[in-house]
Amino acid sequence: MASCFGKIVVGTYVEIKRSDGRIHQAMVTSLNEDNESVTVEWIENGDTKGKEIDLESIFALNADVAPDEEMAPSPETPPPPTPTSVKVNKIARNRRTIAPTKNDTPSKDNRGIPTRARPQQPQPEPAPAPAPAPPPPPPTSLQPTQLTQAQTQQQLQNARRKSNCVKEVEKLQEKRERRRIQQQELREKRAQEVDTTIPNYEIMYMIRDFRASLDYRPLTTADLIEEHKICVCVRKRPLNKKELAMKDLDVITIPSKDVVMVHEPKQKVDLTRYLENQTFRFDYAFDDSTANEMVYRFTARPLVETIFERGMATCFAYGQTGSGKTHTMGGDFSGKNQDCSKGIYALAARDVFLMLKKPNYRKLDLQVYATFFEIYSGKVFDLLNRKAKLRVLEDGKQQVQVVGLQEKDVKCTEDVLKLIEVGNSCRTSGQTSANAHSSRSHAVFQIILRRKGKMHGKFSLIDLAGNERGADTSSADRQTRLEGAEINKSLLALKECIRALGRNKPHTPFRASKLTQVLRDSFIGENSRTCMIATISPGMTSCENTLNTLRYANRVKEFGISPSDIPFSQGSRTDHSPTNTFDYDDFAATSPSRVKELTVDTNQVMEGGRPNIHAVNQLDLLDEEWLSMSPQRDDLKLLCEQNEEEVSPQLFTFHEAVSQLVEMEEQVLEDHRAVFQESIRWLEDEKVLLEMTEEVDYDVESYATQLEQILDQKIDILTELRDKVKSFRSTLQEEEQASKQINPKRPRAL
Repeated sequence: MASCFGKIVVGTYVEIKRSDGRIHQAMVTSLNEDNESVTVEWIENGDTKGKEIDLESIFALNADVAPDEEMAPSPETPPPPTPTSVKVNKIARNRRTIAPTKNDTPSKDNRGIPTRARPQQPQPEPAPAPAPAPPPPPPTSLQPTQLTQAQTQQQLQNARRKSNCVKEVEKLQEKRERRRIQQQELREKRAQEVDTTIPNYEIMYMIRDFRASLDYRPLTTADLIEEHKICVCVRKRPLNKKELAMKDLDVITIPSKDVVMVHEPKQKVDLTRYLENQTFRFDYAFDDSTANEMVYRFTARPLVETIFERGMATCFAYGQTGSGKTHTMGGDFSGKNQDCSKGIYALAARDVFLMLKKPNYRKLDLQVYATFFEIYSGKVFDLLNRKAKLRVLEDGKQQVQVVGLQEKDVKCTEDVLKLIEVGNSCRTSGQTSANAHSSRSHAVFQIILRRKGKMHGKFSLIDLAGNERGADTSSADRQTRLEGAEINKSLLALKECIRALGRNKPHTPFRASKLTQVLRDSFIGENSRTCMIATISPGMTSCENTLNTLRYANRVKEFGISPSDIPFSQGSRTDHSPTNTFDYDDFAATSPSRVKELTVDTNQVMEGGRPNIHAVNQLDLLDEEWLSMSPQRDDLKLLCEQNEEEVSPQLFTFHEAVSQLVEMEEQVLEDHRAVFQESIRWLEDEKVLLEMTEEVDYDVESYATQLEQILDQKIDILTELRDKVKSFRSTLQEEEQASKQINPKRPRAL
């Protein structure tokens, strides 16, 4: 193998060609037999430099050091099958092409080793030069075989002379190709295993792989029940029959007792699908296998003792329609029939009667009463009194009174169950896209303790209306608009009232909605405690509403979340797509979708974010007296200022119009009833007058005077009522005009 280096030894100076075309001398420092190359070094600008050069390039510039057997054929161009004289001329011509290049570029020192060697090269050639003419046939017959062997040797030499860098690149390419083949085989194998009729099966595998990296630590009965003035928890329901039939995916994961993860499917610009894993933390998180008793144990049960200590307790169920609110509060469903004994209503009543038997509470001689009413479109209806309409008023002590609300005396849990069944049968419901039998109202069930007629404590359990109905404020149907506006406003007010309770704020905007006005006494005082159960749907089709619910619940208490809160298995954190963790500030900055998603028409907004009243003119149309004097309007304005990200100027104007509409509606109805009662009295007076005229000698002047008085009264009262009705109709038009300025934002499609 050493013969291939010819006369090259370590320390020999040879000519080399640089990448920029320069040719100069360098010293050989090592011989590399494995790839038939040499390493050379030279000094340039005071620095020692070196490189690895294959022998072919060395021999092309330094013919005097080439091996003797490789001198005849040119290493670069194989000789054609021509006479020997032609081959000799070609060799000489090759030498002449190299020599001028060397002479044009002089070397750094004057050793001139290659210059002296080149005239010596043709010395063995002159004798054979004239000799090849006599035997031309033999070379002609052997030439093709020699060419084939020379080409084969040349290819083998080229393969052996590859540098180490080229070999490494080839190895990487081979590994990449093998990996691609393995991934393709894996995809084909998965495609065979997966039912191709399942939509989004790629997302399903992403979620499955991500869940495999988690270390699950769910909530158990052994976990401690912590004391919270405000407790916020989340409950996930299982996939229902409709979702299973359409093969919807479960995109909710609850890896630990207080963490909820949403695997939101997203799509890149190049149509590549991926998961955005959004993480939330709450006081408690219940997965789809948790029963109502377990939920009650950590949420409402700790609040029962509060009402025996002269406190006010409140428990809310909040979420999208069909997410399990009524199931959680009212009990399990079997078809259309509901088992009320397993709901939080009944479980709380059971514990109330158990605590009444304790010695320290038995001596207080407490009486238990129950009320059940609903709030629909800003109006209150008694579900235990044939859905009678009630009025909500403030007395001189600023205490809110629900006039006419019936309190039923209950002696045991069975009495409570009967009341719940009666109330649920009367509750207002309607059809939505999420649920064919959707609750459209807030249902409030209250357990009241009284001692000698005075209130000792009160436990309010509220099944809220579906939060997605808050997006119906731009509907063409006025009733649907009013429903959505009241639900949206009451949910915002409820959130702010709970936040004010947790932060001990001096003012609570309870007048902003009828719900918070009725529950005012539950948001004030040091001994008030609140629990919110946010129910979520696991399906991918409900992902947007689920995120809205979680953000609303997160806003109530504003939990923080860090990557350490996610229970990853050891060594698996980096194997999956990154997990995005958010607190409220992140949501306000990066995610515009919220409980009430609205966009603002830029043509209707001036600088400073206020509505362009010259284009809309809605504020001018509103009742100035109501705008300046109504405490409800003040709380509504405060509520909108605290939720600037969710309430646009147009939405604030719309809420003002709706609030004024509801107030004027109550006034018109009240005046109409008064006129009706007055009309009955007028009829009686007119009947007396007519009977007087039947007498032979009746006083005609007295008859005319009294009839004129009755007609004047009628004209005055009816004219006043007519003016109020005209104003009310004008308010209806203002509400419709304000609703047209709001454009609800639609969920992003994949």
